[in-house]
Amino acid sequence: MSLISLAGELTENGHRLVQRVYYEDTDFSGVVYHARYLHFMERARTDYLRLLGVEQASLAIEGDTEGLVFVVHRMEIDFKMPARMDDILTIETTTEKAGGAKMVLKQEIRRDGVLLIAAKVIIAVINGQGRPRRLPEALAIKFLAAGHKVPTRVE
Repeated sequence: MSLISLAGELTENGHRLVQRVYYEDTDFSGVVYHARYLHFMERARTDYLRLLGVEQASLAIEGDTEGLVFVVHRMEIDFKMPARMDDILTIETTTEKAGGAKMVLKQEIRRDGVLLIAAKVIIAVINGQGRPRRLPEALAIKFLAAGHKVPTRVE
């Protein structure tokens, strides 16, 4: 299996990652425990960055004198339908906005094309001291270009 397939793939809209639901992801009723969806979405965001050539560890150390770190600032999640053990889930991530000191990502989790989870994730860009800092223009363009969008700056 290639590294690219492990990290999912870049698509015309952003990123797609396929994950299987394991026993450890479920609760006593056999459905995916609600907090596990956060894990699936975090993996997808991390692999999205990886495929864009953005190495989070090196940004924090080498980005510039301040460093650069992405943190989840806010998340809105709609739980539409449950997933169950052995389901194959597709997690799609799309950049809606990038610029200033934040990014807005849309994430959806589907099973066989059926929407299970819809989330809006606001990512804050901070420096090594935890203070807000601007997303470098080159990175904003990478995120927006992944979905072939016209650059939209966040106010």
